[in-house]
Amino acid sequence: MNRLDPNTTRLEPNWIGWERLRQSQVPGAVYPWLQDRASLTARIKSACRGGQFRVRVVRQGWGRPLYSELTLLGMRSGEIAIAREVELLCSGTPWVFARTLIPARSLSGPARRLAHLGDKPLGEVLFSDPHAKRGVTQVSRLLPRHWLFTAAVRSLQECPDEIWGRRSIFSLSGKLLLVNEIFLPDLPERV
Repeated sequence: MNRLDPNTTRLEPNWIGWERLRQSQVPGAVYPWLQDRASLTARIKSACRGGQFRVRVVRQGWGRPLYSELTLLGMRSGEIAIAREVELLCSGTPWVFARTLIPARSLSGPARRLAHLGDKPLGEVLFSDPHAKRGVTQVSRLLPRHWLFTAAVRSLQECPDEIWGRRSIFSLSGKLLLVNEIFLPDLPERV
């Protein structure tokens, strides 16, 4: 297992469109999770049979998105967004690290409620709203040199050599947000 460098910069992984990913590139246990287009929250709740599902808010506040996040969201350099980082846990074990970015300009109308989710799963809000639409989805292999890797494994006892994640643009009543979902080593292989 690699040790984390506490001085890791905001280096980003190479995100690619889902259609460019070959199954042979991804560990078998992660592939079905990456390709699932339904609610990740619902799938984790289902897989957490007999366990207790919950959301732990790691951090939420105003911040500057990473460069590729700015680009995907159509933001200008210097614009800010609410950055919400959470862990989705089963019986206290983190299975997924999620980082959501909501540009300031998206926090109006029905999307305004996204700034006040607390420990409520974002997936429940998005997948229950008929006005929510998933757009572009990208996947990536994250390594210890990547800032998002460091953020995702911060609470783990052992640091893996790599992790995989996906990110999707969602539109809620025409307001954009970006959801990064990073799959952690204790995620079960099968549901």
